[in-house]
Amino acid sequence: MRKLVLGFTFVSALAMTAMAAEWSGYISDAGCTTKQGAAKVAADSHAGCAKSCIKRGDKAVLVTPDGKVFQIANQDKVVEHAGEKVTLVGEIDADNITVSEVK
Repeated sequence: MRKLVLGFTFVSALAMTAMAAEWSGYISDAGCTTKQGAAKVAADSHAGCAKSCIKRGDKAVLVTPDGKVFQIANQDKVVEHAGEKVTLVGEIDADNITVSEVK
């Protein structure tokens, strides 16, 4: 019986870590985020620059309101939202988000 309870607890813990989470912020470009800082690129006024830089090949990143910068594993999901305030749904590994949905 003890093994059954321990097994169930272990499987439940694994299931909880695989659940999707949500992060809100602006889709910006990695270049400007590094050069200008997260506070400056996390604004509606940076949208044109973010679109232009991402179109030229910069990586898209998510910048949260508190200035945290997350890398995006699957760029194709977020490129069309460059410069927009979004909520990303997905899974995270360190500071890399694998996006399953953009709201």
